[in-house]
Amino acid sequence: MANTARQTSPQEAELQTRRRDAMAVLACASAAEIARRLEAIGPLPPHESIRSPESGMVMVRGRIGGTGSPFNFGEATVSRAAVRLATGETGIGYVLGRDGEKARLIALCDALLQSKRLGDVLERDVLGPIRASLAAARQTEAEEVAATKVEFFTLVRGEP
Repeated sequence: MANTARQTSPQEAELQTRRRDAMAVLACASAAEIARRLEAIGPLPPHESIRSPESGMVMVRGRIGGTGSPFNFGEATVSRAAVRLATGETGIGYVLGRDGEKARLIALCDALLQSKRLGDVLERDVLGPIRASLAAARQTEAEEVAATKVEFFTLVRGEP
């Protein structure tokens, strides 16, 4: 049987990596922050919803010790949406929980990221500032945790 797997060009691989990284950043941001950053871009290009935001459930699988046999851990609620720009780029957004507006905004960002005209603008004006604010929040949390760190040591008194 012939291998029907399609070869990925370097440009497609780079775009997939950019989209994956963008989704990781946007999933950690709030819907309000994404919307505010998108407003900074200016007027958004015409777009349509091809899948209105909807919520559903997915099965979450786990592994004992991270390497054991997989088992069904439980269910999680997710929201999803899909958007198409007038220029043809299609974006898909998934997010944990029931935040349909956030899923729609993520889908819009995904479509914009694929746009030759707006991809770099999205990276600079939306994703970059969100990455910076997430990094600052992580740094603040790390400093707060470090401030409460307790050093334990053993004091040995004489020979038993």
